[in-house]
Amino acid sequence: QVQLVESGGGLVQPGGSLRLSCAASGSIFSTDYVGWYRQAPGKERELVARVTGGSITIYADFVKGRFTISTDNAKDTVYLQMNSLKPEDTAVYYCNLARPTRWGTKSNYWGQGTQVTVSS
Repeated sequence: QVQLVESGGGLVQPGGSLRLSCAASGSIFSTDYVGWYRQAPGKERELVARVTGGSITIYADFVKGRFTISTDNAKDTVYLQMNSLKPEDTAVYYCNLARPTRWGTKSNYWGQGTQVTVSS
C-alpha cells in the first residue's frame, strides 16, 4: 500500500512558475511508473508527465517543453516543475504511482490532488 501526498499548488499569474511535489509514504521502485495527471472542471483526467526507471519520461503534447518531471529516490518524492504557466493549465493535479504486479498488470495509487490556478 502506497500513500501519496501532493503539495505546491496555488494561485499564480500567467507566465509564472510552480513546482509540485509528491511524497510517497514508501519507497518508489525502479519498476514503478510515477507521474502527474490533471483534471480541469468538466474535463477528463489527462496525463501530464510520467517517468519510470528514473529516466524514461513521457510528456503530454500540451506541455511543449514547459514542464519537467523529476524524482528524488532518496526522498521518495516526485516533482513537476511547471514554467510559463497558462490559464488553460488550471486544474487539479494528481500524483500517480503505477506498480507492476505479479499478474502482469499494474496497481494504481493516487494522491488527493492539489489545485493549480493560473489567473491574473
